[in-house]
Amino acid sequence: MYRTHTCGELRATNVNQVVTLAGWVQTIRKFGSITFVDLRDRYGITQLLFGESLISLLDEQPLGREYVIQATGTVVERTNKNPNMLTGDIEIEIQTFAILNKAVTPPFTIQDDTDGGDDLRMKYRYLDLRRNAVKRNLQLRYAVNRSARNYLHENNFMDIETPFLIKSTPEGARDFVVPSRMNPGQFYALPQSPQTFKQLLMVSGYDRYYQVVKCFRDEDLRADRQPEFTQIDCEMSFVAQEDILNMFEGLIKQIFLDVKNIDYNQTIERMTWNDAMLHYGNDKPDIRFEMKVANLKTVFEGETGNAAATSLFENSGFKVFNDAETVLAISVPGCSEYTRKQTDELTEWVKRPQIGMNGLVYIRCNTDGTYKSSVDKFFDESSLKTLADICGAKVGDLILILAGREERTRKATSELRLEMGERLGLRRKDEFKLLWVLDFPLFEYAEDENRWVARHHPFTAPKPDHIPVMIGNDPTINNPAEYLSHPYANIKANAYDMVLNGNEIGGGSIRIYQRELQEKMFDALGMSREEALHKFGFLLGAFEYGAPPHGGIAFGFDRLCAILGGSESIRDFIAFPKNNSGRDTMLDAPGSIDEKQLTELCIQLQPTQ
Repeated sequence: MYRTHTCGELRATNVNQVVTLAGWVQTIRKFGSITFVDLRDRYGITQLLFGESLISLLDEQPLGREYVIQATGTVVERTNKNPNMLTGDIEIEIQTFAILNKAVTPPFTIQDDTDGGDDLRMKYRYLDLRRNAVKRNLQLRYAVNRSARNYLHENNFMDIETPFLIKSTPEGARDFVVPSRMNPGQFYALPQSPQTFKQLLMVSGYDRYYQVVKCFRDEDLRADRQPEFTQIDCEMSFVAQEDILNMFEGLIKQIFLDVKNIDYNQTIERMTWNDAMLHYGNDKPDIRFEMKVANLKTVFEGETGNAAATSLFENSGFKVFNDAETVLAISVPGCSEYTRKQTDELTEWVKRPQIGMNGLVYIRCNTDGTYKSSVDKFFDESSLKTLADICGAKVGDLILILAGREERTRKATSELRLEMGERLGLRRKDEFKLLWVLDFPLFEYAEDENRWVARHHPFTAPKPDHIPVMIGNDPTINNPAEYLSHPYANIKANAYDMVLNGNEIGGGSIRIYQRELQEKMFDALGMSREEALHKFGFLLGAFEYGAPPHGGIAFGFDRLCAILGGSESIRDFIAFPKNNSGRDTMLDAPGSIDEKQLTELCIQLQPTQ
């Protein structure tokens, strides 16, 4: 055996034992006639003491950083103990050692505070993975995986694998396609999810399925996206929405307990999609802090019944508000003392291209009871107080107001709320707040195509009482300007998302399981009967052989791990991730293939633009 113990195992109880360790040289420190070496493996670090008897041997076989060595010696108590190391009470007096493999000087230091940048570390990812910071991330990932599997096993779920080479049925994100040599001119696709397979498993009677599965989407990347990612994919038969929510609240709470030692015993709040959009400006609100969005336009237009306020705004002459599709505000606690420089900086922040607003209006609710605003020219102090009351602002708060087009202003206000929460330290990484968002719209209107598209996917069932609305109405939109008045605009999906700290970590729905309703859904999406049969004939056919009511959920495994680990990027929790261009810089992939392979696959390349 190369070792009797690992480098993180030995303690004071092992003193006087003769042991053999093997690992990588972390550091070398020479002090006269003795040399100290920190030896590292996956489990930790142990200090080795090379005494005078080994000096000549060390001169003949000098050690270097990241050398792989084997060393045998006696465990002794350290004179200067290191309380920051689990093995800090002992060291090994080395008797013999062997260099198993030499190493060239690594391109960056293998330690937590490394001097390597992202690109360099991704190129040498096999070295980056030696660092404790990365190792801790992968250990957390494994712990989440193990906890989820244990919970699902205990609740009678069966782990069933589904194919990776399937048929291309693009419904949103682009598919990755794979040419078939044995079927010239034809292609497989890599699955964006196992959606139809897990529904077929329900038809087959496997009433509780799960899979920790790779999925693939050829879409633009960012910190929380990868072309290949992992889901905890689950499906259940003979269930309603409440059954799903209860089962998977149990899963996430078990993960918190096992991985973070957090007993999440509080009730998980539930919020409708409409309320999430109204109060937070997005459908995955961070509820660790309040700072809810106030819609001032409803006051301007008299929808709130506040006639005095409506008159006030109508007579203000402030065209920015009066001409805007919407006017939204947030009240930021304790920031009335913001300086002009700080409010100017916020104005520039909302003008950035990724936010896209033309400007920002602020109102200071001063601690002396007075009000000061960037629009004093249009609103007197009494009017400003009315505005503050509408926003629910308190003394000492700073009100920030954005006005403009509905969708852009809503998104910008949501981003501004999160930015202020970050600046005020209200988005603590060691605080976790879970939320269910329910009752999503079943459809979205695609203006460029003048048709309905599925907000989730085309297998999501409507709410039971909305099924007659869907069955009994023609989905055709005759007047695009009036699509909001179409009956389909108000159909709600029997769908649900789990949100953690402002991130969607899981989403699912009760599925359609009757052929007639599924065909109606395809029809609503503008899919002809022929197209529906070509793409999904296998599923429609299966529904005719006794499909049970079923539903499920998929958790974004990488994202869940990142949040639990306090990171903004899922790449930190993937062993071999791609960069923001979808490249593996370590493998230099994707890459070209030779002409022989192209010929075998019947592929002819077009010149690149």
